[in-house]
Amino acid sequence: MISFGKRKKANMDGINLLISILVCYPEIGTVSYEPAREALHFAFALKEVPQRQAYEEVGMLIKESIQSYHCLEGFQDASVEIFLEGQGHTAFFHIIRDVRTISQGEISMLSTIMREHFGSILLMDPENGVSPYELEQEQEAHEDAIDHMIGNLKLSRTTNRMIGIREEGRVMVFNK
Repeated sequence: MISFGKRKKANMDGINLLISILVCYPEIGTVSYEPAREALHFAFALKEVPQRQAYEEVGMLIKESIQSYHCLEGFQDASVEIFLEGQGHTAFFHIIRDVRTISQGEISMLSTIMREHFGSILLMDPENGVSPYELEQEQEAHEDAIDHMIGNLKLSRTTNRMIGIREEGRVMVFNK
């Protein structure tokens, strides 16, 4: 007798969250949800490995910005992990944030900081001929949904690890 195991049901809010983040923020190369840590892991791809001082300054700015943002929003005890991973001439700037305290506004802030400090070496998805008006409309729709989906992810406590990546102008999400 052949026995087929039950497939885990995909968490559509989690999948849609990763898609929305990648569509909304072309600076983010990959984003994953890590259920064991209940965290979102962002990776920004850089064309070259930044100087150690630049990496450390941006890392400190991000941590201070998150702390200030949370002070204004009334959150405490945010978990933030930042590290740089070099692979040949390319680097990946990683930011890991707990889902419990993250928000769409913070993701926007992280993307802005990365764009402002590493814009010349930050690998970003091209806009592929989309008009600025269409791009703005799409971004607003995704931004409105991100906080809602983060809230649902907090409540659902999904056990599936999910990863969203960009490849050749497309966004793909895998359930692991």
